[in-house]
Amino acid sequence: MAGVNGSGAAVCKEPSLRGSNRIVSLEIKEPSSPDRHRLAPEQKEPGWRKFLAYIGPGFLVSLAYLDPGNLETDLQAGASYQYELLWVVLIGLIFALIIQSFAANLGVTTGKHLAEHCKQEYPKFVNYCLWILAEVAVIAADIPEVIGTAFALNILFHIPLWVGVLITGLSTLLLLGLQRYGVRKLELLIASLVFLMAACYFGEMAYAQPKASEVLKGMFIPKLSGSGATGAAIALIGALVMPHNLFLHSALVLSRKVPQSVHGINSACRYFLIESGFALFVAFLINVAVVSVSGTVCSMSNISLEDKSRCDNLDLSSASFLLKNVLGSSSSTVYAIALLASGQSSTITGTYAGQYIMQGFLELRMKKWMRNLMTRCIAITPSLVVAIIGGSSGAGRLIIIASMILSFELPFALIPLLKFSSGRTKMGPYKNSIYIIIVTWVLGFGIIGINIYYLSTGFVGWLIHNQLPKFASVLIGIIVFPLMAAYIIAVIYLTLRKDRVVTFVEAQETLDETHLEKGEEGNKEEEKKDIPYREDLADIPLPE
Repeated sequence: MAGVNGSGAAVCKEPSLRGSNRIVSLEIKEPSSPDRHRLAPEQKEPGWRKFLAYIGPGFLVSLAYLDPGNLETDLQAGASYQYELLWVVLIGLIFALIIQSFAANLGVTTGKHLAEHCKQEYPKFVNYCLWILAEVAVIAADIPEVIGTAFALNILFHIPLWVGVLITGLSTLLLLGLQRYGVRKLELLIASLVFLMAACYFGEMAYAQPKASEVLKGMFIPKLSGSGATGAAIALIGALVMPHNLFLHSALVLSRKVPQSVHGINSACRYFLIESGFALFVAFLINVAVVSVSGTVCSMSNISLEDKSRCDNLDLSSASFLLKNVLGSSSSTVYAIALLASGQSSTITGTYAGQYIMQGFLELRMKKWMRNLMTRCIAITPSLVVAIIGGSSGAGRLIIIASMILSFELPFALIPLLKFSSGRTKMGPYKNSIYIIIVTWVLGFGIIGINIYYLSTGFVGWLIHNQLPKFASVLIGIIVFPLMAAYIIAVIYLTLRKDRVVTFVEAQETLDETHLEKGEEGNKEEEKKDIPYREDLADIPLPE
């Protein structure tokens, strides 16, 4: 069956292959510059070579799971609760893999990324609210990168923390400017430095030798000891499952050409899933290593008083001592270089996420340096104030607060993604299965429920026990309680609202009989054709 969508591209419903009924877009005219982009692999190529053509989006997104915010929350979770919160890391990254694959499938199947679907689906007021919340998420994600980079500069060059915060405003612009000389080499260098820190923590983990039984117990037996553990768990989830990554991943996959057949699109979704799974598995191992090293070293019976004091107030600026058994006197330098690379690489992904959020919601595009400067200036303001007033400890607490903000922001990207990828209005017959829908909604509402519980109980407890005058407490309550109610109402609205805009175009005409009779040879010919790439997303720098 064939029809025509709003962009002038014919849309057809291919005959079922391997039990699938994927929707397919066919471009009427050929691209003017076919050599400008990497071609998708042909059917006759080996599987590993086809897979290499799709590598890029998942690894670029996974850098965000190794940013300074993750390191900070991992270090504090291990120092305060040893291995108790490893189950949060496991569930968080499993959930991250599922929803990142949803984001990739949404982009591959529909040809639009998440922000564009939101603009098309929701009323103008709701659309603007979602855009503002998405921008806040990008800024909250950028704060740990600012502070992490400032800590690295402080360790390397003994620059005051507040000066380092100001310098970060220029550092990422410098990296973005260097992309013209070889972005793939630059990102390979950054990734290599991040994995250097991973190797250091794995080496320290081998030295500290945490009890495998305790690590496995913490990984598979959920436990929260006290209200502080709940806050740490929320910060871990916020650092692991980031809302801006969902917008980013659904856009990144559109930079790859995909064969127009059912089998070709199925293969693309499968390769993107494998790539994301491998990248996030590496991120999971690194996060587990950081938590385990922090928990083991800080719970040793023979730990010195100096190190014990550092463990009680552990943050990114003081964590290099955890590696001294492996690296000796060079531990602080290697740690600082890797921390600098972690912050800068994660900032680049945040810049692209912000670019596509703005383009999708508002149909506006900015130059990368301008977009980065705008986001970075906003993120620098609270970081600078806290660095001047609170010093290293205050900056460390700000990272935890930023991670918690990301966790509270998550529903406003997660719920639209779950609805779009699970409904026929967007995905047609290729929507998620009922079992996947149930699992993801249970996990999603579990995270949302924990957020709401912590928000309500924590605020009520603070109102009861704070030292402010009663008038001030009442005034704060009058302001905050309506905001909490609005948050809950917004979550309910997004959940219960029925999707009304149908982007899956139901086929209206019968396919030509000769097309149906092509058989296997015809399928191979179809594999050589490609779904049109997105011209506006073609300049995303991805690894070759």
